[in-house]
Amino acid sequence: MTAWLLPENVEDVLPPQAWRMEDMRRALLDLFRGEGYQLVIPPLMEFVDSLLTGVGADLDLKTFKLVDQLSGRLMGVRADTTPQVARIDAHLLAANAVNRLCYAGSVLHTQSDGFHRSREPIQIGAELYGDASAQADLEILTLMQKGLDACGVRAAQLDIGHVGVYRALAQEAGLSGEIEHQLFGALQAKDASAVAVLTAGLPAALADAFAALPQLYGDRAVLAEARVRLPALPAVVAALDTLEAVDTGLAGVNAAYDLAELRGYGYHSGVVFAAYTAGRSSAIAQGGRYDEVGKVFGRARPATGFSLDLRELAVAGA
Repeated sequence: MTAWLLPENVEDVLPPQAWRMEDMRRALLDLFRGEGYQLVIPPLMEFVDSLLTGVGADLDLKTFKLVDQLSGRLMGVRADTTPQVARIDAHLLAANAVNRLCYAGSVLHTQSDGFHRSREPIQIGAELYGDASAQADLEILTLMQKGLDACGVRAAQLDIGHVGVYRALAQEAGLSGEIEHQLFGALQAKDASAVAVLTAGLPAALADAFAALPQLYGDRAVLAEARVRLPALPAVVAALDTLEAVDTGLAGVNAAYDLAELRGYGYHSGVVFAAYTAGRSSAIAQGGRYDEVGKVFGRARPATGFSLDLRELAVAGA
């Protein structure tokens, strides 16, 4: 009997997992519809000059590319749906002051995000365009929590950060280029010694602030501690105000705050978050704010949203 092999990290989904994934997809889309989110279905592939613009620029290495036989132009198979939804918001639904949109469909990656992760995630998510308030961040976070509950997946912890804190400190310090890149990596790794070396030439107040970021992790008390340990730059104060507003709205949720969490720093502009379940090291759902996402499409406006992979969700809820 011939053994038909599939590419590495590409696999079939068999019953009963396929039915479990479909039940979750239906539950999530029904929830989104009930909360006022409208379904969009972008194409699986499009020209790379729109697919890899804005938030899509970070996905260049993950995107399969091919030449369109009709036009001769370079096309890409989507590696993330968010850039496409941003294009739809900016061009096809531009008459609306606020758009609440949702989607569900496969994406394709040239490389997997982990040793056991599929290169063909089935991505489902929700996006809120046109609202820059902390209430919009809270709405998306709450919707994500409701979505996990609807799928029978209990989030053990919600990690929340705000990339605006680091961005404000880096701007005040005049950091750019390779130094900022190295400092970014050191903060992500929570490497205190590397942070100290990279900030040695900065004014003491800024060096101390960067050193404090990896230590500012924990419950809501971290937000009060951050106001004491970080300089009162307008952008830092605004970020902490937003996190406190979100925390107030998330009463009863097991949330941890991490001011050195810079996930998606290349395109995120504000609150970032990820949900984790017991016994799993990778996030089961994640998202954040990416204001100005539509700028490259001719309509700069605030945006926030989240997404998850139905394959991973089905395993977590098994």
